[in-house]
Amino acid sequence: MKELAGRLAAVDPDAGAAVAVIAYFDRLAETRAGLEALVRGAAVLAGCPARLADEERRVRLRVEPDGRRTDVAGAPEPGWPCAPLVAGGPPALWLEREGADGPSVVDAVILERASAAVRSVLDRTRGRAPGPPSADPALVETVLDAGAPLPARLHAARRLGLDTADPAARFRAVAVADGLPRIVPDGPPPGPSAGPSAGRAGVGPAVAVADLPRSWSAARTALRFTSAAGAPEPGGPPVVRADELGGVALLAELVVPGAEPAPDVRAVQAAAADAPWMLRTLHAVASTASLRAAAADINVHHSTLQDRLTHAEHLLGWSVRTPQGRFRLQLALTMRHLMETQ
Repeated sequence: MKELAGRLAAVDPDAGAAVAVIAYFDRLAETRAGLEALVRGAAVLAGCPARLADEERRVRLRVEPDGRRTDVAGAPEPGWPCAPLVAGGPPALWLEREGADGPSVVDAVILERASAAVRSVLDRTRGRAPGPPSADPALVETVLDAGAPLPARLHAARRLGLDTADPAARFRAVAVADGLPRIVPDGPPPGPSAGPSAGRAGVGPAVAVADLPRSWSAARTALRFTSAAGAPEPGGPPVVRADELGGVALLAELVVPGAEPAPDVRAVQAAAADAPWMLRTLHAVASTASLRAAAADINVHHSTLQDRLTHAEHLLGWSVRTPQGRFRLQLALTMRHLMETQ
C-alpha cells in the first residue's frame, strides 16, 4: 500500500494521499483503536480539528491537529465538511475546516474511512451483544474506551465482575496480537499464555478500573515492541510490560509504521541486506553486556565477531564498540522494529 501511494502521488498527489489515508485507518482498525485514536487520526491527517458527536450514544470528543484532546461545547458550523455514521443519518463527524467549499478529495476519504471505523467501534462497544457478560468483548472494549462516559465504563466493568468499589483494586489491560483485548487482575507478569499461540502481548500498567483506558493505550504501545517467539529476525520478547519500557516508549509516538526511515535505520537496513548474519550479530552486540557475551550468544569465536563488526561498522558509518555507538545502534534497531510492527 505504501508503494502504491508513492506511485500514485507521482501522478496525482490527491490520489496518493487518499491511498495513504486508507492504509492509515486500516492499520488503526486492525489494532482495534478506540474512538479518541480514530478522531485524532482524522485531525492529524486533515491538519485541522476533528469533532465526533453522536447524541444517541452520548459520545462527544474533539481533537486538535497536534493530537491534543480539547472537547468543547456548541454546535458545529454548517459549512464544515462532515459525514454521518450510518447512511442517511445525521452528521456525526466533522473536520473543522474554515472556508471550505465542500470537502476536498482527501477530506472526503478521511471522513469516509474515519466514520466507518468509528461506527465499527460504537457498534462493538455500545450495541447489544449476546452471551454471558464475562465473555462479552463489547463490555471489555467499553471499559477500555477513553471516549465512553465514566458511568458507562464502570457499569460495563461491574458486569464483567471487576471490583469497582475497592479503591485498592488494580487491573491491567492486555493487548494481544491478532486477538481481542483483555483485562487481568494485577499480579505476576503474564507470560506467553497471556495471548494466543503466537504469544505476542503488550501489558499495560496496573491501574484502577476508571483508568483502564490509559492502561490499554500503554498496552498497545508495548505490543509494538514485541516479536513472536521464533521470529525469523531478532526483535523484542513475545511479552512486553509497558511499565518496564520507561522512556523508550516515547519512540513509539515518533515512529509510525510505514513512514520514511531515519538515516540510521536506512544504514541498518542496507547493512542487513549485505550479509545474512548481519542483523543477528548487530542485535547480539546491542543486547548483551560485552562483545564476548555477544559472540557466545550467536555461537561464534570472538575473533570472528571482531571481523564481522569491522565490516558492519564500515557499512553503518559508525563504531558499535563504544557505549555511544552501541546506544545509537540500539535506537536504530528499535526504530526499525517499530516501523515494521503494528
